[in-house]
Amino acid sequence: MVSIDTLSVGGASMQLPPGLAPVRRGAGSGFIISADGLVVTNNHVVDGAQQIVVALADGRQFPARLVGRDPPTDLAVLKLDASDLPYVQFAADALPEVGDWVVAVGNPFGLGGTATAGIVSAHGREIGEAYVSYLQIDAPINSGNSGGPSFDLQGRVIGVNTAIFSPSGGSVGIGFAIPADLAQNVTRQIVETGRVTRGYLGVGVMDLTPALAFQLNIPGQRGALIAELSRGGPAASALRAGDVVTTVNGEAIIGSGGLTRAIAGAQPGSDLTLGVIRDGRKRDVTIRVARRPDDLAQ
Repeated sequence: MVSIDTLSVGGASMQLPPGLAPVRRGAGSGFIISADGLVVTNNHVVDGAQQIVVALADGRQFPARLVGRDPPTDLAVLKLDASDLPYVQFAADALPEVGDWVVAVGNPFGLGGTATAGIVSAHGREIGEAYVSYLQIDAPINSGNSGGPSFDLQGRVIGVNTAIFSPSGGSVGIGFAIPADLAQNVTRQIVETGRVTRGYLGVGVMDLTPALAFQLNIPGQRGALIAELSRGGPAASALRAGDVVTTVNGEAIIGSGGLTRAIAGAQPGSDLTLGVIRDGRKRDVTIRVARRPDDLAQ
């Protein structure tokens, strides 16, 4: 675990002499994932920063270069000019179960190297980010923990601490972490290409609510409703508004968020087979995935 200090210029309302801009300081957490100094943190920790300094637990400090960031998942990768650094690994192939113990590490309120313990409370929490299905944990995380790791009891990173739910602004035992498999995939793409590539079908989707399912004469069905199609998009000739997508490549789709993530996670140029209900009848539809334009969602 490392602490991250940032400096940015502007944004304050205080009056300064002409030609001078206010300087703001921010702080957060992160963790090293390679011996040559790759650091994972949250995008919101470094967004807008003109200067980034990473401090290790042993007191050493390094200026950091921003390798790349991905606002949709709130992840960023930094690079330190260092070698032979201690590092941790993602537990991408051993995701925790609900009830498993978790240890969250970070710098809450500027206190360095703080560890808190709890359990994984839930999987698949959606809190407004289209491309992330969060882990919910009850290990206390607070302001300054953002970007820090959550570990399992084997010392592997199972998540990146990102957000809390709190009426007061402090921890009430409901925290959210980006799962390790997603964090590892996004980090790898940032390191290799400087950006994240996502699949695109050109569909607008919404949750299939019980009321909508009743209107469509498929009561009890779960899935995602196709609300609109982009003209000329990959799915324009294969799907219709009003179609209900229930599976993608055989995997059940619970709601619109699940469909969005399945499409985004597909490799451009690959084929997706969607299980669709149209006019009360089930059918399979295969569509070639395109690369998502930067200004579109799915």
